Amino acid sequence: MPVLTSRAFDVVSATISPVYLVGGAVRDLMLGVEPHDLDFTTPLLPDEVEKLLRAAGRKPYLVGKKFGTVGAKFCIDGVYHYVEITTFRAEKYHDGCRKPDVVYVRDITADLSRRDFTINAMALRGSKLIDPFNGASDLSMGILRAVGTPSHRFREDPLRILRLARFCAQFGFAVEGTTAKHAKDLSYKILSVSRERWVQELDKLLVCDDVRLGLFALQETRLLNFILPELALQVGYDQNTPHHDWTLWEHTCKVVAATPPDETLRWAALLHDIAKPFVRTERPDRSNYIRHDLLGYEIVRKTGAYLKWSKDRIEVVSSLVRDHLNEESPLKAADSGAQKRRAQE
Repeated sequence: MPVLTSRAFDVVSATISPVYLVGGAVRDLMLGVEPHDLDFTTPLLPDEVEKLLRAAGRKPYLVGKKFGTVGAKFCIDGVYHYVEITTFRAEKYHDGCRKPDVVYVRDITADLSRRDFTINAMALRGSKLIDPFNGASDLSMGILRAVGTPSHRFREDPLRILRLARFCAQFGFAVEGTTAKHAKDLSYKILSVSRERWVQELDKLLVCDDVRLGLFALQETRLLNFILPELALQVGYDQNTPHHDWTLWEHTCKVVAATPPDETLRWAALLHDIAKPFVRTERPDRSNYIRHDLLGYEIVRKTGAYLKWSKDRIEVVSSLVRDHLNEESPLKAADSGAQKRRAQE
């Protein structure tokens, strides 16, 4: 365990015991990455956690207490870190609602069983790994697998399907077959999730190193059809032009990957050719897409409003799309580079 995380565990466990480091922090440690967020779990009830924190002279943060989570700041090597301690729990979801009923349990395995993917369903107590769903094995093989029955996991919270695509981009992992099938079958349920939550996940996906894998996962799960249907039109779309040997969707994914990993620039790259299918005209030897940049500007403004972007983001991204053919555009080099023919790759 890296020094900072080891010290964090020692400091937290000196106040709250028993306690386990859990979830993404364990996953990151096993990948050799120092976790950014330190989440702990305990069989103690929230009232007990709050009492222990106060007895140790620490201020408890109680905004999540009704869901079993109490936060606190701990000084670790001279720096204060905010951590959350959550009581072991099971969750019952209701259709159309992402806020579950919470039932406290006494078993760490029961708590881990409610989590989304096996790589996020591990816990550490000191050097002891608790891994009832073989997350370490899936992590070593680069596989994303739902915990338990995939259809149950995705029906409980359809945002997990979008998180699946994001994890593909973040880790470069493949999706296990049954998990992939149920993600695709249930992708329509993403419409029950708020668009703000879509954007939070898509923002993270777009700045990942393996962004193309994440975009392909959006395609394979059919999430594109429900989140950004104008982009779904690009899948398999033959541009019929000597400048492109790629389908429109392949070209878009290549442009995104070739753009610097900035949220705004990559959103603009993702949407830069969104209008092409709507302006296509035919010549005997090729298709033309005159003024797709101008219509793209209008479509992106409407798309941004639908996704509940800020006014500033709508203005910046739509303007980048409008100007993407200009030589001085920050998208120009990526767009031109993604026009090279397959033989030149």
